[in-house]
This record gives sequence, structure tokens and C-alpha cells, in this order.
Amino acid sequence: MDSKIKLQMIAVVSVVICMVLGLVLFLNQEERGKSPQQMQTAETAEDNDILQPVSSFDEKYELDPYADPYAFLQDEEFFDREKEEEPDQSSVLSLLISTIQRDIRIYVVNGNGAQVEGQAFSFKLKKDGEEIRKTYRDEDKDGMLYLTDMESGDYEIKLREVGGFEVPDDSVTVSVTDEISYTVLDDITFLIRSEDEIDATVEDTAVNEAEIDADGTETNKRLADGATVFGIDVSKWNKEIDWEKVKAAGVEFAIIRCGYRGSKTGALVEDPYFAKNIKGATDAGIRVGIYFFTQAVTPAEAVEEASMVLMLSKQYKISYPLFIDTEGAGGNGRADGLDKETRTAVCKAFCETIENAGYTAGVYASKSWLLNNLDMEQLSSYTTWLAQYSAQPTYEGDYDMWQYTSAGKIDGISTLVDYNVSYMDY
Repeated sequence: MDSKIKLQMIAVVSVVICMVLGLVLFLNQEERGKSPQQMQTAETAEDNDILQPVSSFDEKYELDPYADPYAFLQDEEFFDREKEEEPDQSSVLSLLISTIQRDIRIYVVNGNGAQVEGQAFSFKLKKDGEEIRKTYRDEDKDGMLYLTDMESGDYEIKLREVGGFEVPDDSVTVSVTDEISYTVLDDITFLIRSEDEIDATVEDTAVNEAEIDADGTETNKRLADGATVFGIDVSKWNKEIDWEKVKAAGVEFAIIRCGYRGSKTGALVEDPYFAKNIKGATDAGIRVGIYFFTQAVTPAEAVEEASMVLMLSKQYKISYPLFIDTEGAGGNGRADGLDKETRTAVCKAFCETIENAGYTAGVYASKSWLLNNLDMEQLSSYTTWLAQYSAQPTYEGDYDMWQYTSAGKIDGISTLVDYNVSYMDY
């Protein structure tokens, strides 16, 4: 055989041998790289003639092509189990009790946290351990009994048996004092109403005293004073607001009405635009405060109003004070006839409750109202927000904010709006 041909045959045989050795080596490495579980799966697949080649997709994402795609069906905890329905607690009753000053407020609530209406509940009371021989009954069946002119002392209150309900065995105790307690009422939620539940045309009747006192020299322009902070105040009367545009227009703070006490019935009513306004303002980066239009006729009612303000504002970042708005309600408001002493006590009770909760409190009123209807010496420790529509304020008392017009225009607000300047940068 020619030597050249021999060399060619040797070369071919060598190449074949190398290829065989390389393939064997490759297969051994693949087997060593598999987990025991993978090897078992592969063997099972081979036995069933369903072994598929590894794809580049499997290699790229390090997937196991031999895994059982239906294995999750064997896992009892893979799927979320349907949540068991909460048992109905509507027939399980309990009492919520609060007091401010020589009064007791009793709420009947069920295990679902709702006030129970439609039943004439009756209660047994003991004072300082002695049973009171009198029947206390929820005659209007609204699930709430309000007792006034109570003597100071420790009271035990027990709900009498009523058919169809599970009544608590134990009494609830409360201490009644002659001195007013400027503390937040935890059960204030049960007193708050929406405008769907009342007649707003006869309840929301605040009269802007500053407009009545206006002297014709006011301006609806921005005041060019670099030492003050520019802001507005809004309520449902300003309708839908584009707060991003308001922010872009240069508004630095907004005092937002959270609600009012009804001028006729005294109901506590949430402003229907409050939640939307305060969220929109804070999301836009505008600092906020809150005001509440009062029609309280006693300090105890002012504590209720402050409690409502605090309850509604607790989930938001509040920078500016929480104000009580004290002004007239057209002459027929339930608080229009208050004397100066009582009105001052109302404002003080509101502010004390706010400050005891850790917030800054303030009083909003017109110049004439501050002079004639309030004793400002007793309220001097709180923020004063003066409303006077004039070229320059002429009120000689101390004040921290000035509302100088109700005829402002702001991009993002379709109505006229109140302009304010703050001498404090909260």
C-alpha cells in the first residue's frame, strides 16, 4: 500500500476516534452535572420513550426540561384556600361609653362594630355602687342615649336583656366630673353624618361676616410681600379642584374645611369634598391645615367638634393649624344668640382639645367678630386667623394669618376663592 494512502487512513481513523472520545466525555459531564432527582426523571423519561433534547431556551434560563409541569397539582398549599366567612356578630351587643362634663353618652354596638338601631334599649345605672331607681330608655331607637345634668361620681351602666340579642354580662364604668375634659372622644364616628343624611340647605348656612364688614378697599391681587406665605382656603363651595394646577400657580398652603355643625339640628356633617381636597393638596405638595364651622352652644359640643376634626385629619400630614370657624349662620343658627362668655368658652374648649392631641389650634373670625363676640385675651395663646377685606388690616389685636379677599382667582379652581397670607411659615 502506498505510504501516502496509509497516512490518509491513519488520519481518518484518528479523527473518528477523537470524535467518539469527545462525545463520551461530553455525555459524562452532562450526567455529573445533574442532580439525583434530574437523573431519576431522565431515566424515567427514557423508559417511557419521551426524553426530549435540551433546547437552547432551557439552557439560557437554566430550566429543567424534564420537570413535571403538573407537579403543582399535588401541592395542597399551592392554591389559596377560600377565606372562611367571618361569623355574623350582629346579634352580639356591647356598650361604648364616653363623658365630657356632667354627661354620659351610651352607644349600643354589635359585634360587627355597627351602631344598632330599631330597638328601644333600656339600661340599669348605679352611682357610686348604689342602684338608681329610674329607667333609662332609648326611646327614639337610634342606638344612642345621651344623659345630661348628671351628678359627678362613678357610674356603672348595664344593658338590660332584650330578645334576639346576646347582652354582655358585665357593666361598663365611667367617671363623671364637674370639670370639662378636653380629650378626644373615641366614639365620635357614630355622630358624624354625610350630606346625604341631612338637608344641607338648612344646615350649612354660614354667613361670611368679613364680606359684610368689607370697606371696599380690598384687592384680589397677590400681595407682593416676601415676608409672608401665600395660601387659600376651600370647601365644597369651590367644587372640583385641580390641585396640580393650584400648586403650579404658586399656592403654598391651603386651609381645607373638613365639616360643619348643622345650623338647625346640630348634626356633625363632613364636607363632601374634604377627603378629595386634602388628598389632592397633599399629593401636589401643598401644605395643609383644616377648619371647621362651629354651631356649638356648649363647651362639651365644642369638644365633639374638635374630636371630629382630629378623627378626620389623623391620616394626613397636617402642617398648618386646625381652626374653629366662628361666625354667624344668618340669624337663625342655633349658636347665633350666644353671649361673648359662652362663645369664648366654646372656642377655648375646641382649641384645648386640639392642642391636647398634639396639634396647633386656632380661631378664625372677622374683625368685628373678634372685637364684639369673643374675649381674645382668653384665646391669646392660640393662632388667630383674621378675616378683614380691606387694603390693610386695621384690627389692633395680634393675628398670625390674614384673609384679605374672597374674590381671588386661581388656575385649577373654577370659582372665586379666598386669598390668605400667613406671617408664620409652619
